[in-house]
This record gives sequence, structure tokens and C-alpha cells, in this order.
Amino acid sequence: MLPTPEKGPGASSPDTETRPAPEPLNRVQALINSADLASGVDRLADPASSQPWLQAQGLVSPGCIPTAEELSTIRGFREALRALVAHSSGGPAPTEQQLAPLNGIATQATACVRLDADGTVRLAPVGDGLAGRLLALLLVIADAQREGSWAHFKTCANEGCRRAFYDRSRNHRSTWCDMGKCGNKVNNRMFRARRGHRDSDN
Repeated sequence: MLPTPEKGPGASSPDTETRPAPEPLNRVQALINSADLASGVDRLADPASSQPWLQAQGLVSPGCIPTAEELSTIRGFREALRALVAHSSGGPAPTEQQLAPLNGIATQATACVRLDADGTVRLAPVGDGLAGRLLALLLVIADAQREGSWAHFKTCANEGCRRAFYDRSRNHRSTWCDMGKCGNKVNNRMFRARRGHRDSDN
């Protein structure tokens, strides 16, 4: 099972997400949004600075600094998740190359059947290594797909943003992580483009 994320400066919380996903899907959201494409800020820029955030999210053991190779694996996994969520939002199907980081973890790690105290049967990763911790996120996705919450988990339609968000709107047709920030920006850009096209025709 993925360790419970710590509550601290590096941890994801509803206060840091304008449209947070329900637990435990919010852990997948936190990883995807660890790279802010709009500002260029990446929480996983280097091993030392990324350690507190990764530990807070339960992706590394306390005090464990990831190697450069492990951090590269996590970043590749993150972008594969982004492509997967974009597809569920109506975007193109991810390519085999885009899915390779996810399938690689699925191949490396092992899951077993566990029985909880309340009688619930579930799959849980075996071991405490990075592959097992990332596999736990794939199991979260599998549960979300089965329960139906995955259909409301999307990426922002603003190509300069692409943050993951959870659509709680009544008709579940939201396309922006933040209408005031991304929606208005894209709509204004489209309006200016249409106006420029009309002006060029005159």
C-alpha cells in the first residue's frame, strides 16, 4: 500500500489545488501537478530539493534522497500519467512510447491480494521500493476507473497549463482547471485571433 502522505509544506492538500480530486486519487493529481508547466517550476528538478516533497507524498522513505536515475523514472512516470489523464479528458490516445514508463513499472513491480479487516479484498504492491510505490498509484487509478471517479479526472485544456483537476460541475463538462485563469486566457486569445482574421479580410 502507498504510505499515507505526510501533512507538511510539501504535501498536497485542498488548499494547494483549486479543484482537488478525492482521496486517494489526489495523490495522482499531486504528482502530475508537481510540474507547473505555466511557470516552469518543477518540484522534481533535482534529487536533493525534491526529497521533502517526495517523502511527504510517500514516494520515498524518510530521509532517503532519490538517485538521479530514480528521479528521472518518477518524472517519466508523471508525464505518462499526464498523457493518460489527457486522453480521458477527450484528448488523443497516448502512444506506446508515452505509456512505456507506466508499463515499465507494471512489469517491474509485483502486486498481491490482501484482505482488509473489514473484509475488503484489494490489490497491494509488494515491497517498499520505488517501483512498488509507483505501482500503488496505478492501483489507485484502477480503483478510480472501476468506481467511476476517473471519468471526472481531467487535464486543463489550456496547452500552456495542462494541470490535472477534478471536475465536480453538474454536467461534468468543465475543460479548465480555473475558468478565471485559464479559461478566460484561452477565450481572449481566440477572440483576438478571430478579430485579427476579420480585420485582415477587410
